[in-house]
Amino acid sequence: MASTYLTRTNASAPTLGTKFTFSTWVKVAVDATFIDILNQPEQTHVFCMIEIKPQLDIQIKNGSGTTYVRRRTNRDLRDVNGWYHLVMTYDSTLAAAEDRLKIFVNGERQSSWTDQTGTIDQDMVIPITANTEDVRVGCNGAASGAFMNGCMSHYYFIDGLAYEASTFGSTDATTGEWKITTNPTIAAYGNNGFLILKDGNTITDQSGGSNNLTLGGGTLTKTEDNPSNVFATINPLDNFYNGLTLTNGNTSWVSTSPYSVTRSTLGASSGKYYFEMKVVNEGNTDYEFGIVGAAGTSTSSWMGSSGSYGYAYESNAKLRANGTTVDPWGSTYDDGDILGCAFDLDNNKIYFSKNGSWQESGNPSSGSNGYTITAAADTPAGAYFVGAGDFSGSPGQSGHFNFGNGYFGTSAISSAGTNASNNGLFEYDVPTGYTALSTKGLNE
Repeated sequence: MASTYLTRTNASAPTLGTKFTFSTWVKVAVDATFIDILNQPEQTHVFCMIEIKPQLDIQIKNGSGTTYVRRRTNRDLRDVNGWYHLVMTYDSTLAAAEDRLKIFVNGERQSSWTDQTGTIDQDMVIPITANTEDVRVGCNGAASGAFMNGCMSHYYFIDGLAYEASTFGSTDATTGEWKITTNPTIAAYGNNGFLILKDGNTITDQSGGSNNLTLGGGTLTKTEDNPSNVFATINPLDNFYNGLTLTNGNTSWVSTSPYSVTRSTLGASSGKYYFEMKVVNEGNTDYEFGIVGAAGTSTSSWMGSSGSYGYAYESNAKLRANGTTVDPWGSTYDDGDILGCAFDLDNNKIYFSKNGSWQESGNPSSGSNGYTITAAADTPAGAYFVGAGDFSGSPGQSGHFNFGNGYFGTSAISSAGTNASNNGLFEYDVPTGYTALSTKGLNE
């Protein structure tokens, strides 16, 4: 979340100042964002920072800001759907200069650089593990203005040992996908090493030591979204003419352009899915919430317009259905209301709820009284995506999606409903046979 960062001051001498390992999984929220993953605030000596902007950028500088060593990848880390695994291995005792600093992305050692400055001197010490040094996670050294916009999971910092990416992940023999090793074998974390954010948002050291971090600012929220089960968010790369401003890991939105719609990162062509949204600013009674089967291509490509293959529940008690308006339909809704949507792509039906009450006597569990939608295979996208936006010349509408993380923005759901799929946390009961729009849900 914006302004959220963690901090720790080392309380011991380093185990070995010539070796350390950093490893974490990161989900980027905004294309070309500035993400400070690890930062040692500027000291009078050598310090280190690891950033995404959007290339992976590792810099080792002195206290005056002079760069000793820099490695900035040619590749951009622009995928806002999946998780990246990042590893930095530092071992200045090695004879080969090119091996003293190794950088891995999803298990692949990086060797192509847009900026390759300097080399690590043999036995060079970076005092990021030294006594009384400050270490910050999620912000720049000054802790002002440059914060991480995204998610982190399984954050390892190891003092005195140099591990490579294969310790923390492996390649799936069937899919070729780089996947997480949730319980890697670590011989020792060292005097100032730690493990945080494993299977939750705890910043208490989970390595068996006591090198806890503290929350320096902002709000640290737990997410069900993780490297093993990726949940949908709204996709900033699909944001036609910047129709929405996205925050909170791309789950909160504000409409900034009229007749706008932005789709989710994940879509589905079969199966049954459920999601929720809390209305923040309903605006001009033209608030829209639902699914779409085509990308926006013009200012008239609002959700529910002809050719959008969109089905949207509007705040003025209407249903917009691919160019057809059903009026009246359901109840009006306003600020503070929680909307639900269940879409059944096996039987081509959609259902909407308001504060847990299914509209128009719909019953997604039994399959009765759903609105018929075009089969996913017959849409331009070949799948349906979640969407949000407005059908109004005066934008400003806003809301918080819950795709299963159990939060509306930074506020946790008040009481979790039942969910037989055990996939995701929602305010209201998930209809029988439905699941969250996530990689696990898509493969059930």
